[in-house]
Parts: sequence; C-alpha cells; structure tokens
Amino acid sequence: MKILVIDDEVLITSSLKRALEKRGHTVAVANNGDQGIKAWQKMQPQLVVIDFIMPDMNADQVLTYFPERLGCKVILMSAYLGEKTVEKPPLLKIDLFIKKPFENIFEICDLIEKVVD
Repeated sequence: MKILVIDDEVLITSSLKRALEKRGHTVAVANNGDQGIKAWQKMQPQLVVIDFIMPDMNADQVLTYFPERLGCKVILMSAYLGEKTVEKPPLLKIDLFIKKPFENIFEICDLIEKVVD
C-alpha cells in the first residue's frame, strides 16, 4: 500500500516510515503541509496519515487541496482535542482519529492497516 505521513515531528514520520516499510508498504513522509501537498500530488497515496496542527498549515488546510481524495483514506493525528479539532468540513471525511502521544508504534501500524482492509 502507498502511504503518506505528514507530521512536523521528524521522530514520528521517521518511526512510522520505518515500521510501515518493514510491513511491506511504500511510505513517503513530509514534515510540513506544503511538502505534504506536493508529496500527495506526486505519490497518489492510498492512505494519508496527517497531524492536525503543524506550523505552516493545519490538516484542514492541506485537505482542502484534495476535496475528492479519489478513494484515499485519511487518518488524523493530534494531541489536541477541543474546538480546534474536527470542526471544519474537510475533516468530516476522516477515516480514523489517533490521539498523540502514542507509546506503541506497532499498535499504530495495526490501526493504520485496518483502515484500508
């Protein structure tokens, strides 16, 4: 499966990339919204895992570039819950929400794989 991970925390993107590639997936990473948009357009992923709050662009801003998503599933990650989270229309189409921080990267990989099964 082609997976794109967009998160400003390099530790998260590199950990997810390494763990998911060991499971046989093709993984691209981006560490900000602009890089994420470019990688999404280039890769045409089947699944995007995206952090909600990033310095340059929030997930809702990135998702507005892909309103149809063409069958691409979206997993939203965030440490923040409340009025800023999941309130704008593009985010209503998310397939899963993962609360950060998480302790077990392999449990997260299991959740990610279940979204496309």
